[in-house]
Amino acid sequence: MVDQTYKAFVLKDVKQLAFEERKTQPIKDTDVRVHVAQTGICGSDVHYWQKGRIGKFVFEKGMDMILGHESSGVIVEVGDAVKGLKVGDRVAIEPGVPCRFCALCRDGLYNHCDNMKFAATPPDDGTLAKYYTVAYDYVYKIPDSMDMEEAALVEPVSVAVQICKRARLQAIDKVVVFGCGPIGLLTQAVAKAYGCRKVIGCDISDGRLEFASNYAADNVYKMPFKDADESDETYAKRVSADIKSKFDLGSGADVILEASGAEPCIQVGVFLAKPEARFVQAGMGREFVSFPVTEALVKQLNWTGSIRYSAGVYPIAVDLVASGKVKVKPLITNRFTFEQAEEAFELVKAGRTDVIKVIIQGVQ
Repeated sequence: MVDQTYKAFVLKDVKQLAFEERKTQPIKDTDVRVHVAQTGICGSDVHYWQKGRIGKFVFEKGMDMILGHESSGVIVEVGDAVKGLKVGDRVAIEPGVPCRFCALCRDGLYNHCDNMKFAATPPDDGTLAKYYTVAYDYVYKIPDSMDMEEAALVEPVSVAVQICKRARLQAIDKVVVFGCGPIGLLTQAVAKAYGCRKVIGCDISDGRLEFASNYAADNVYKMPFKDADESDETYAKRVSADIKSKFDLGSGADVILEASGAEPCIQVGVFLAKPEARFVQAGMGREFVSFPVTEALVKQLNWTGSIRYSAGVYPIAVDLVASGKVKVKPLITNRFTFEQAEEAFELVKAGRTDVIKVIIQGVQ
């Protein structure tokens, strides 16, 4: 039985959140309606709340956008044309549905689709509500062994899988990951699941580094502070040389996965990479940073970015979590009820290093 109205957690304006009652709308023939069970908070949710924009995606007052996009749930209604799914199925939700018809979609690059409808990306509503409606081929049945918290965190695992896909990881690779937040940690875990021979996590936080060393990283490295009179180039060369020496990287790392977005980490990563290494930028920091382009050019560095996920990534993430090759439960440090959603957001905003992943239970 589907309620005629449902509760939602809504961004009303920058720095203004509210609970609202939304009217339940009919679904399309190819949609399913999901009763949301669990939702993880992503940094992008907090960024829209505090800043109102991420790059070209701008929240404007009056949009009244439901937040959230890392979710799982139970199907409560299916459209007439839905195949392979039924009411009662437990699913992980892929929160971005592309147009399917443009050249990018047809090439499997649907994460670049200009007509993508992505949960909690302006102006599209997200998943922090009792119900979320989505195209049926963008939900994935989960095995009985996977609980709803794990299924919700398939979404950030998919981001990590996409990063590793862009890096074309191999078992012989020595990988350095900058950033030990949720995405950095999961990227380290996916790299280990793929058999990479050495995975090193870098961060400035002792707590995050301790967590990383007990989670998936083979080694961790605390980024030192820059000396008062030290140039960016001198610092990057000094730190990269120290990492190479400490972890026996020889001419450098085979792969740099940058998940912090911090300018010094990007610069160190370029000097740390060996010639023709693969460098994937995933962290979003300042819009413009100083980049050591000559060093990258001389090394013929294979630099690329990574955003969301492309064709085939979500099913891989489901399998990695279901098999236990990537364990997501240890990342959950704080749990809240739906009614405590604003408190949960405040906690994430505080940026405490002992908080890794915050999850919100769905409306009961």
